[in-house]
Amino acid sequence: MAGVSSRTAHRVAVLMGGPSAEREVSLSSGRECVAALQVAGYQVVAIDAGADLPARLADARPDVVFNALHGRWGEDGCVQGLLEWLRLPYTHSGVLASALAMDKTRAKAAFAGAGLPVAAGRLACKAEAMARHVLPPPYVVKPNAEGSSVGVYIVPEGANSPPVLAADMPEVVLVEAYAPGRELTVSVLGDRALGVTEIFAPGWYDYAAKYTPGGSRHVLPADLPAPIADACLDYALRAHAALGCRGLSRTDLRWDAAKGLAGLIILETNTQPGMTPTSLSPEQARHVGIDFPALCRWIVEDATCSR
Repeated sequence: MAGVSSRTAHRVAVLMGGPSAEREVSLSSGRECVAALQVAGYQVVAIDAGADLPARLADARPDVVFNALHGRWGEDGCVQGLLEWLRLPYTHSGVLASALAMDKTRAKAAFAGAGLPVAAGRLACKAEAMARHVLPPPYVVKPNAEGSSVGVYIVPEGANSPPVLAADMPEVVLVEAYAPGRELTVSVLGDRALGVTEIFAPGWYDYAAKYTPGGSRHVLPADLPAPIADACLDYALRAHAALGCRGLSRTDLRWDAAKGLAGLIILETNTQPGMTPTSLSPEQARHVGIDFPALCRWIVEDATCSR
């Protein structure tokens, strides 16, 4: 119910599923959060978010809405705007931060404005990206507004032709210089950076590598020189602040060791990190002594309107 403090919340609605390309991941995150919140002592209502979401929320009458949605509509400011309209306290980032983070080009502009390093790139029409090399190879082509490495194409150095993009790729895509190096990630919880994880995958750290058990290996804490580890933590905190994030976020980085600190760049910030059994943020929270039910409780207690 609107007006109830999230610190005295008893009834929590967990939003999951939804219509995005990341529906299955969201369902997995949502199931984990429902179980953890029940362990933490909350009454929990699971809602598979669809066009009837306002009616479902009215029936559920939650004190707090826990947003476990991923991808478009759930992560880009849309559902956040609905929850603001309904005056229901909700978790994670608000409308503006969510929309900025989901729009990779605008997020990179915000990062650059805060003095953070990002890969060079630009938006291009899908037809142009398939007709010629928009950037010198190696480069990456991806949707400007999807997460979980959905629809990512890597054009290797020396490639003779541009990529053939799938029919369901958007009409405008992001073309970005390929950032070589080690795959790193940092979760931020409130004003605290939790740690640096290095991710090892057999190939590209794609959707399957992220969410298939055994698809990747995580090393936490990452074996890094202290100045690089400190810079990762600093960059993640500054990225969180530059976008105006709230609650939990996760920033992904690449580090080219041959270039030292100059080889460390931000790839993106995720305002709705995965909460699945293979997800990175819960793993980092555990590493600093926060078990999964306690993490979910912290997120609920942080919930507000006007985020």
